[in-house]
Amino acid sequence: MTDVIADDPTLEMSEGRFHHILGPEAQPPFESDSELVGTWGRKWGAADEVGRVRSVMVRRPSRALEEVARLGESAWTPELGAYLDPQHRWYWAGHELPDLDLAHAQHDALVQALRDNDVEVVYAPDDDRFSKGVFTRDPLVTVPGGAIILRLAPRMRRGEEQSITQTVAAAGLPILATITGTGLAEGGSFVKVRPELAFFGTSVRCNPEGYRQLARILEERGIRCERFQMPGYQIHLDLCMAMIDDDLAVVNSAIAPYDLLSRLWELGIETVDVPSGEDWACNLLTLDRRKVLFPAHLPRMADILANKHDVEVVPVDYREINKNGGGIHCSTMELQRDW
Repeated sequence: MTDVIADDPTLEMSEGRFHHILGPEAQPPFESDSELVGTWGRKWGAADEVGRVRSVMVRRPSRALEEVARLGESAWTPELGAYLDPQHRWYWAGHELPDLDLAHAQHDALVQALRDNDVEVVYAPDDDRFSKGVFTRDPLVTVPGGAIILRLAPRMRRGEEQSITQTVAAAGLPILATITGTGLAEGGSFVKVRPELAFFGTSVRCNPEGYRQLARILEERGIRCERFQMPGYQIHLDLCMAMIDDDLAVVNSAIAPYDLLSRLWELGIETVDVPSGEDWACNLLTLDRRKVLFPAHLPRMADILANKHDVEVVPVDYREINKNGGGIHCSTMELQRDW
C-alpha cells in the first residue's frame, strides 16, 4: 500500500523511499547492550544463576492461608501429614497450623536481606486466590533479554501466570515467549548451568511437552537445554541442586537423578552434598559468586559452605514458609543479573 500524505501532489513520496531512509535495521540484535538499554531501559534477564543479582520479583504470602487455620483439624489428612483443602486449592505441611503474621515477618526479612545487598525488589500484587503465589520462581524463567512465561501444572496455581506477566511487563522486562498448548513447565525445575547450557527436570509438575517447547525457545537463543527425569513425586530441580559459582554446586544426592550429578561432574563442577536432615539447603538464592541467601535453620550446611568453600552465607529464617511447600529460591525470581 502507498502512503497517502495529504492531498497535495507535491508531498507525495513512494513507500520505497521512506523505507530506504528509515530502515529496517536488524542489527544490532535484540539482546545487545545498546538495544536492551536503549529500547528497554536496562540489560534485562540472566545468563546464569551466579552473576550478581540486580532485581528480584517477590509476592507476599497469601491471606488464603487463613482458611487453613479456620478449617483446623477438619482439614487434617493424616496419610499426607498435612492439612488439605477439600477443594484442593491448598495444602500445608505438618500438624502446626500456619502463623500468617510470622510468615509475613519472615518474608519481610527476606526482602530486607535482598535490599541490604543492593537488590531491587519488584512486588507482584497480593492475590488471595493463590495460596502458593508467594513462590514467584515458578511462573517464568529469565534468560538474556527477558522472560519466558511458563504454564503451571496444578489447578490451584493456574492463573498466577497472568498477574506475573503483567507485573514483569510493567517493570519493563521483555516477554520473549510463552509455553502454550498442553505444555507444563515451572521455573523451580529450570537451572542455567552455563550461559549456553540449561537443565530442566521433568516430573509430576513439568511434562515432556513443556520441555519440548522450552528447549525449542532456548535453542533459538543459543542455549541448549538438557532434560533430567525427577524421581517419584519430586517436583523441581531446585530441591536437589543450586549453582553457587561457575564451578560449584550444592546438591542433594539422596533425591537428585544420578545422570544429573554425573553431568555436573563432566562439566568440571564440584558438588557439595547437603547433610542428612538439611534437605532445604539446596533452596537458596545466589546473590553473587559464592555469596548466598541461605536458610538460617541449617547450620551444618552453612558451616561447610563458609569454612570449606569460602562462601559468604547470609542467613534468613524462612521455616514458616517452608511449611507451605517452598523456600528462599522458590520465593525469589531474578529479573536481572549481570551477564
